[in-house]
Amino acid sequence: MTYVTRTPSNTSYANWQHRNNLHNPSSQFQIGKLVSTKSSNKIPNRRNFLISMTSTSVQSPELAPAVKPKNVGLPIMVNGCTGKMGRAVLEAAISVGLDPVPVALGRHGDAGKIVDVGGKQIEVQGPSQRESFLSSVFKEYPNLIVVDYTVPSSVNENAALYSKVGVPFVMGTTGGDRELLYKTVAASNGYAVISPQMGKQVVAFLAAMEIMAKQFPGAFSGYNLKVMESHQASKLDISGTSEAVISCFQKLGVSFELDQVEQIRDPKLQVEKVGVPEEHISGHAFHTYNLTSPDGTVSFKFEHNVCGRSIYAEGTVDAVLFLAKKVASNADKRIYDMIDVLREGNMR
Repeated sequence: MTYVTRTPSNTSYANWQHRNNLHNPSSQFQIGKLVSTKSSNKIPNRRNFLISMTSTSVQSPELAPAVKPKNVGLPIMVNGCTGKMGRAVLEAAISVGLDPVPVALGRHGDAGKIVDVGGKQIEVQGPSQRESFLSSVFKEYPNLIVVDYTVPSSVNENAALYSKVGVPFVMGTTGGDRELLYKTVAASNGYAVISPQMGKQVVAFLAAMEIMAKQFPGAFSGYNLKVMESHQASKLDISGTSEAVISCFQKLGVSFELDQVEQIRDPKLQVEKVGVPEEHISGHAFHTYNLTSPDGTVSFKFEHNVCGRSIYAEGTVDAVLFLAKKVASNADKRIYDMIDVLREGNMR
């Protein structure tokens, strides 16, 4: 990632437009595809059930799109674009013809940085007077959709800002006070897609788990559960996906608390114990849920492993397109999640 640091001089977007022209280098982006793998484990004298999902980003420099992306032209602002997830979203958005605006909100330490992605340059505005700045950007781009991939500690503050300004947003950042998050958006009557998990296939798995929990409560009463999750060291909190799956198992009759989750962040253990490819240590999400009957004769294993960030970036772009349609149609419902996006059936 290339950064060019400028000293912020004014927080007005109109005045920002009169500043020096930005250098316009091009950048490359990964082209990824999903690769499914099958795995099996056998335990003597025990019936075993395994559900496994694996996603790996594969680089292919010779691969080129068969057709040029349709220029949707929808303006988006990706806050947190100095991070790897924010950058991945920008790459995915540009590849389908969305139009990133040339500014984004960020932390004080990132103010003045310019992120170069796909021939687009985004300058980061620090926290100073960000409400007036976002308002002026929204006035310039009335169809704007904001995407948030910042940090957990900023979730509620950022949601309050978006709600106050009235700009629709997709919240991909996990953590924060989720109950307060929903209350804030509901009180503003604004539009938002809020989901702790943006990977469409993983969301489908979560939806299946929720259906099972609702239709068969107590089906796993008495079973013992072990949960292991491995993420890059920069992810400090328990995965929102783990929380959602564990909630389903609790409804199915399993006794388990979040502090029992085995969180692996040590790169050495991730390679040797979990099996994470070394090239994906800096960006992966491996989750395993092991259920064992009280007498130890029956076991179930649920597993979903993701390497890279393309699955989340693509899902986020689908969420942006979905939300833009809801705003344009003045839909009565205002707060959505990724299951709503899946049900719409218009994913790429």
